[in-house]
Amino acid sequence: MLPRLLACPDKLRGTLTSPEAAAAIAAGAARAGWGAVELPLADGGEGTLEALGGGNRTTRVTGPLGEPVDAEWRLAGGVAVVEAARTCGLALAGGRGGNDPLRATSRGVGELVAAALEAGAERIVVAVGGVASTDGGSGAVEALRPFLPLPVPLEVACDVQARFLEAADVFAPQKGATPEQVTLLRQRLAQLDVPDAPGAGAAGGLAGGLAALGARLRPGFELVAESLRLDEHLAGAELAVTAEGLLDATSFTGKVVGGVLARAARAGVPALVVAGEIAAPVPPPARALSLVERCGRERAFAEAAACLEEAVAETLARI
Repeated sequence: MLPRLLACPDKLRGTLTSPEAAAAIAAGAARAGWGAVELPLADGGEGTLEALGGGNRTTRVTGPLGEPVDAEWRLAGGVAVVEAARTCGLALAGGRGGNDPLRATSRGVGELVAAALEAGAERIVVAVGGVASTDGGSGAVEALRPFLPLPVPLEVACDVQARFLEAADVFAPQKGATPEQVTLLRQRLAQLDVPDAPGAGAAGGLAGGLAALGARLRPGFELVAESLRLDEHLAGAELAVTAEGLLDATSFTGKVVGGVLARAARAGVPALVVAGEIAAPVPPPARALSLVERCGRERAFAEAAACLEEAVAETLARI
């Protein structure tokens, strides 16, 4: 029987989705004579919909700056998955330079949740992160008013544990807000009746706005890991290989890499981290390798899948 590897990466931002990264890891394992199980993961931000099976429905909703967007979402087995970045993502607003931080809205997220309710969802998961808005979820809440009180459980997968007002101070500048706009956004948030719980500041306060409607806030990685039965997969593996674009200190604060390493350690399974670049060490006995160091920056970005496959194959060949 072939030795068994669990390929459980995050996305490598700008180069590979988590399913693409998992496939590359599995291909490298096969080259080295290993079997592999592909289990792409996410932390509640962008990429969570793909990790949880991908979209199988599309609904036209309000985009971040008011324009219509066709947003994919998922409904299977009574569970709906909505990814906020598909409706009000910063990329949809043209990035930091194209965004209007004061006008950006989360309304489309509420419209997707409403679509899920109308389609008969029995439980709804909203993955937040990567959004253009800092409206405290007011746009989403307004779209959901006709459906209140919410008739089904709503869970919010948070990619950060920031409190509500931190949505302005910490994250709004990343969305193009000037210091003056940050002050105004903070004042707007302070006027909303939203619980200031850990995670409430995720996605420009969208998480907090949904919590005010009764949603349960959960660390995104934990929700995804539970949904995909990560611990069960680790129990049958001889090695866990995870990956992300940049390995740094934030990798161990609720992100995929830190979560995988912690769970692998508890299961007694050796772990390998493959990152585009490495800016922080991994706790031993886990090992880490950099694609930029191995392949050079240009090739690591242009041919990320091939570099990842080769790196895994060569590492396993030495085991």
